[in-house]
Amino acid sequence: MTNALTFVSGAAVGSAEVSKYPWLDYFVPMLVIALLIALVYIIWSYQKGLKGHPREIYLMFFTKVTEYSAYGGINLAFVLYLSHDMGLSDIQAGTFMGVYAIGLSCLAMIVGPVCDTIGIKKTLLVGAYTLLFSRILMPFMPNLILATLFGFLPMALGIAITGPVISVSIKRFTTPATATLGFGMFYTLMNVGWAVGAWMFDTVRRAFGETAEIAIPIVNTSISTYQFIILIGFFINIPDLIAILLMRDGAEMTEEGVRINPLAKLGDGGNFITGIISTVKNTAIKTGTQIKNVFGERAFWVFIFMLFTTVFVRLTFEHFHLTFPKYGIRIFGEGVPIGSVYGVLNPVLVVFLVPLVAAITTKVSSYKMMLIGTFISASSVFLAVMPHSWFEPMVDTWFGELIFVRWLDLPVESRSALFFPLIFFIFIFTIGEALWSPRLMQFTAQIAPKGKEGSYISLAILPWIFARALGGPLSGWLLEMYSPMGLPSGVEHYPRHFMIWVWVGSIAIVSPILLFVLKKLFMKAEAGSVEKVA
Repeated sequence: MTNALTFVSGAAVGSAEVSKYPWLDYFVPMLVIALLIALVYIIWSYQKGLKGHPREIYLMFFTKVTEYSAYGGINLAFVLYLSHDMGLSDIQAGTFMGVYAIGLSCLAMIVGPVCDTIGIKKTLLVGAYTLLFSRILMPFMPNLILATLFGFLPMALGIAITGPVISVSIKRFTTPATATLGFGMFYTLMNVGWAVGAWMFDTVRRAFGETAEIAIPIVNTSISTYQFIILIGFFINIPDLIAILLMRDGAEMTEEGVRINPLAKLGDGGNFITGIISTVKNTAIKTGTQIKNVFGERAFWVFIFMLFTTVFVRLTFEHFHLTFPKYGIRIFGEGVPIGSVYGVLNPVLVVFLVPLVAAITTKVSSYKMMLIGTFISASSVFLAVMPHSWFEPMVDTWFGELIFVRWLDLPVESRSALFFPLIFFIFIFTIGEALWSPRLMQFTAQIAPKGKEGSYISLAILPWIFARALGGPLSGWLLEMYSPMGLPSGVEHYPRHFMIWVWVGSIAIVSPILLFVLKKLFMKAEAGSVEKVA
């Protein structure tokens, strides 16, 4: 944990250079300790309310921390892997990831009924085995076709399985009175996992470089840096599997306490594989019927349209995952911990901001929170457009030392003033996210018509599928236009790099504008059912 330990101890200062601000030697450790204490208190507060609940909920939380650690690091490496190892251009890599994300989202729509049929433990086991299978084979695949068949496809299935099971398992392992605590605990630990994954992504790149060939003696071959990051995900998933195996089939939390319910047998004679195939087939038929029925309702299209208004600001997340890694390496140079700038800063802030915001805004409507939050997040993108020369005086200050030495552990030649507008952008964006993101989930559930919540909420993913379809190719196009591959690293070689954020910000700002224009529609929907609005 090079840059994390440096941040705490200031080890780089003294061994490489003399600190101009010795008081940081005391301030930084105190800050880190305070944040760790706050994190422990947040987790303890959730755990205290979940005392007496089945052990399965804690095992499930553990699997989510480890899986999101693996997924967070691998997700940042995917576009780099596609270009460096598979030879795809920026547009091809972005388009591939867009199609991959669409498939993942569609698979997630049918997992809920499968979980209901075979149980949480077996569903998680299927997900764990497919993830282990994909992450052990994918690093050694020599071409994109094999990488897709043995890597991307099973990995999409594993991720699609493990994601929706969270909601089902938290509901099963909590009571109505403690479900909020369960989701709060999960949201906290999920972001901890994301931060660990981004740290892993940066640590491997810093240790081996961007284009290394890393020897794997067991199989007598070498793999690239990005393939190695995927392989690490395999080893992170092993504790996942162990935790899932320790779960009990049919465990459930009731008002009377923990209960173990026997599961129905699968298929004819209880054959597991046959049961899964039958369940998937029946689920596909039921899902098709469900979609056909709700597609004929005007209220449904009003519901989808309202959610569609948030797609534009949510697209920014796609650029954090697809555009930011390549952009950062080309602008700042190889090995620079660009993953930490977003992948650590954003989730760490979310962990502390979301409970605070929730506590002080309980009486504020979801619409107002979404309007204010999306405006803050969308507007923040334009901070990245500001000329980095404006921030030059900050490089040689205590704040510069805090960022460049104590946190990112950068050599002097890599300490670009361009880091500052990007960091300020992500910091402000996250404040806005803490306002609108939790309220979007609440609003989605709140406006779904009574008796049709399951159908509407499961299909609420449709606008996001559109966003992902657009986000991948757009990411590749922006990179090829304003920071193309093949040039030397350094901001001086990309004079129009800021145009990436002009585009991203201009798209994001559409969301708060639409929310403002459609105020009456949203207020009516929040006050009652979307059917009344339609």
